[in-house]
Order: sequence, then structure tokens, then C-alpha cells
Amino acid sequence: MADSTPARQRPGRPAQISRERIVDAALSVGNLDTLTMRDLAARLGVTHGALYRWVKNRDQVFDLISEVMIERILPPGGPRGRSWRPWLAAVAWAMHDQFLAVPGYATRTSRPHRHTSHSFGRLRQEVITAFSNAGVRPDLAEQSWYIFITSVVSWLAAQENPLDLGHGAPRFELFLDTLLRGLPAREPGTQR
Repeated sequence: MADSTPARQRPGRPAQISRERIVDAALSVGNLDTLTMRDLAARLGVTHGALYRWVKNRDQVFDLISEVMIERILPPGGPRGRSWRPWLAAVAWAMHDQFLAVPGYATRTSRPHRHTSHSFGRLRQEVITAFSNAGVRPDLAEQSWYIFITSVVSWLAAQENPLDLGHGAPRFELFLDTLLRGLPAREPGTQR
């Protein structure tokens, strides 16, 4: 029978901590919503104090995770041309797959809190660029971003925390099709 206690660190050089190790350890917890700094330090095989030299708090851990998530979901090369729908659908499906693969991530992301400009700011800029490339006014491209991100993240959080709203299982493809047909944002009363 294998021993489930973590291996002891030998005296001498301290364990190496990196962004990748912190993110990997956090993602291995099972549910990010219940992650504690003490649990994360134990998973890394370091002291609580050593972890705090890398990240000040849980918010910074989530910032690191968000950076990795955004890297995983953004298609290489960014949005091109005027056809934003296929690109945005690919981003939304990648969010679906990546966010739901990490229990608690969509729930945490859906709660009001500060997101780093590096991670969600990068996603924001690419979504706005996709709409701008299609000729959408800058202010409406920005509003389209808000509609897209709040809708998708809220839907994913509801998947993690199912609401008893009826008998049928929610279908992401129907949700996404309806969302994309309603975008980009336009002034009330204007025709498409």
C-alpha cells in the first residue's frame, strides 16, 4: 500500500515555486471555490510563508489561474477580418470546456471581484477587436463585450451550481446560438 503522506523535503535548498507549479497545484485541488492558501502550500510542499512570498492571497492565485485559462481559450493569432461569429463561438466553446474542467472556476469568476488586466483584459481586447473589425462602433463593441462575458460566465456558473428550473438539461449550443444572434449590441429601436 502506497504512503499518501507528502514526501519530506531534504534540508538545504528550498523547493522551487513557479507560476506553473502554483497553478498546477491549485487546479489539482478538485474545487477552486474551497481552495485555501494552507492547502495550496501543502500541495506544493512548501511552508505557508514561502507561498506568501510568491502570492499575497487567494485573489492573486486566481489571477495566475485566470492568466493560464485565458491563454488556453484564446485562438492563436486573434480575431481576423469581419467575420466575428465563428471566432467568438470558438472562444465561447473553449471557455465552456476549460472553465467547466476546473470545478469552482466559473463560480469564482462570476462573483464580483477585480480581474487582472493581463488576463481578462487580454480577452476583453480581443473580443472588442473582433467586433471593431466588423465595423461595430467602439462604444457598442465595448457593450458587446460586457454582454458576451457576463452571459457566458453566468451560464457556466449556473452549470456548476445547477438551478432547478425545469426538466430539460440546459444546452450550451442553444444558449450560444441565441447569444450570438443577438450580438453585436445596437442602440434600442435600431434595425439590424
